[in-house]
Amino acid sequence: MKKVIKALSFVGVCTAFITGCGEKNVSFQNDIRPIFAKNCLECHQPGAEGFDKSGFAIGNYESLMAGTKPTGSKQRGQVIIPGDSASSTLIILVEGRADPSIRMPHNKEPLDEKDVAILKKWIDEGAKNN
Repeated sequence: MKKVIKALSFVGVCTAFITGCGEKNVSFQNDIRPIFAKNCLECHQPGAEGFDKSGFAIGNYESLMAGTKPTGSKQRGQVIIPGDSASSTLIILVEGRADPSIRMPHNKEPLDEKDVAILKKWIDEGAKNN
């Protein structure tokens, strides 16, 4: 009987480890908005320089997902590709993988690795409005 209990305990521990030990999903309201409020909202809201140049506003989920303003014959530019942080323009700019002179946040300290990881996880989880 003790062997069965030990075996079941081991299976339970392994299952918890594999499923992430109850790791929670990233929340737009609780995790993402505070990052944007602290680092990005100053420029990316109507009337601010970042918005005037790009048309990209991050004050709410809808404007964030709408992307940048249309230019010429181009439609709005998608900044977040749900499920694909590596291809999302937001992450490319935050990590400085595009032109380093336009790394975001512009003319400020780069986001810390923890915040970048949270943004990536949220996007990879589908960039939900939760």
